[in-house]
Amino acid sequence: MAFIHPLADCKSSAVGENTNIWQFCVIFKDAVIGSNCNICAGVLVENDVRIGNNVTVKSGVQLWDGVEIEDNVFIGPNVTFTNDLFPRSKVHKTPERTLVKKGASIGANSTILAGITIGENAMVGAGSVVTKSIPTSEVWCGNPAQFVKKTDK
Repeated sequence: MAFIHPLADCKSSAVGENTNIWQFCVIFKDAVIGSNCNICAGVLVENDVRIGNNVTVKSGVQLWDGVEIEDNVFIGPNVTFTNDLFPRSKVHKTPERTLVKKGASIGANSTILAGITIGENAMVGAGSVVTKSIPTSEVWCGNPAQFVKKTDK
C-alpha cells in the first residue's frame, strides 16, 4: 500500500505499492506513479505525467504535462522541467514530450528544456541547463550542458 501524507493533495488513484508521497505534494487525478517511489515534499505532478518504479523525486520539482520518467531515475531537488518552448499566457498548446530513460540521474537545480530525451543511465550535473537530448550513459554538465565523459555503468 502507498503512503500518502495527510498534508498532500493526491487525486490520483494510480499510485503504486510502497510509494511514499510526502507533505505539500499536489498529484493530479490522471497522473500515474509506479511502485517503490519516493515523492518528496513540495512536488507537483500534472495529469499527463508517467513515473516508473523505484523513482526518487526530491523536493521542489514540478512535473508538467508531457513528462515521462522511466524506472530507477533520480531527480534532484528543484529540478525544473519545461513543456513549452515558446510559452505565452492564455495560449494553450499541446505540450512537448520529455522522456527521462531508466537509470538516469538529474542533479539539483538543473533545467530540462521541453521535447528532449535523457538517455538510459545518463547523468546531468547540478545546475546544468539541458537544451538537447543526452545519449545513453553520458555525463553532461554546464550552461548549456555539454558532454563531459561516459558513465561507469
